[in-house]
Amino acid sequence: QSTPTQYIAADLVVEKEDGEWVVSLTAEDSPKLKLNKDYQSLSKDRSVEKGERAYLRDKVESAKWLVRNIEQRQQTILKIGKAIIDVQREFLNKGVDKIRPLTLQDIADVVGVHEATVSRTTRGKYIQTPQGLFELKYFFSTGLKTESGEDQSSKSVQLKIKKLIEAENKSKPLSDQK
Repeated sequence: QSTPTQYIAADLVVEKEDGEWVVSLTAEDSPKLKLNKDYQSLSKDRSVEKGERAYLRDKVESAKWLVRNIEQRQQTILKIGKAIIDVQREFLNKGVDKIRPLTLQDIADVVGVHEATVSRTTRGKYIQTPQGLFELKYFFSTGLKTESGEDQSSKSVQLKIKKLIEAENKSKPLSDQK
């Protein structure tokens, strides 16, 4: 028995507008929630029994809290996406081998949230880029120093090694040292 295909939808999209990279939420990931005006009115209506009014007020406040939290979550995802893209411009312009080293703490410092918040927020969230669709967690990696002292992402080093292996003569492969 086969399991149904699971599709990945981007939560964020990055596009170039007037020469600048712009990150935005995708429409599918932006729930349009609003409170029913009738319930809000009833929660204040003096002709409604006091206990029922209190019940309605409690539910209206809970609904407002839920809407505020969803909006805050969306804004946090957007801020984190923008902060990641600010660091990864070369990746957008030139490809995966130009990805920069980046830690959760780097982004937490920029956004002003805890590192754990960045970790939770990026888990299972995807961004559509000109280079393809990537999980936000993809952009976090340790760095290595090049001979010239420049920071380079371990992901870009892995990609370079992979290209070397693919291009080597299979009957006389390169040594690990080479």
